[in-house]
Amino acid sequence: MNTVLRTVNRVLLGLIGLLLIVTGGSVLAIGLGAPSPGWWIHRDRHDVLLTAAERTKWRDQGWWWPVVFTVLALLVVLTLWWLTRSVQRHRLAVVRVETGDDEGAALRARALESSLAMEAARLEGVERVRVRLTGRRRAPRVRVRVRLEPDADPGRTLDTLTSETLAHARASVGLTSLPSEIRMRATGHRPERVT
Repeated sequence: MNTVLRTVNRVLLGLIGLLLIVTGGSVLAIGLGAPSPGWWIHRDRHDVLLTAAERTKWRDQGWWWPVVFTVLALLVVLTLWWLTRSVQRHRLAVVRVETGDDEGAALRARALESSLAMEAARLEGVERVRVRLTGRRRAPRVRVRVRLEPDADPGRTLDTLTSETLAHARASVGLTSLPSEIRMRATGHRPERVT
């Protein structure tokens, strides 16, 4: 997500949150007995949001309930979509490779992820590897998840992964730096029996 979209997302979330807090807080305060301003939709604690006449005005129309349910369902779907887009980490689609002619080339990020994962999986003591590229086209970041075999040496695996595997990836796309996050987990095993 670029900076403009991130800023718009934060501003919208802030405004919606502020609106909900002010509205909910004022309804709660009036419900607890606080005086309400003259322009507010509630007059006192026994007032309702919609009167019986307002609630039943369109009820007999055949189009009313389908429209209400469709609008509410659409709001729920859009809200869930917005929430998942805001929460998920965005996977990089393309990495820009410097070719020296000021134009560059585009490399599919999944190809680089696959190459990194295959090279890391060949390391001694590595059982499984998952690689994900995030960030921007010109400044990618790497997240590596490594599952180690029970008898693996994590220090040696980490050294080899950073000094060889990630260095090869950095050199292949012509970057001066490739920020990386590496998480390692050992595979559990039963204790060996000693006789």
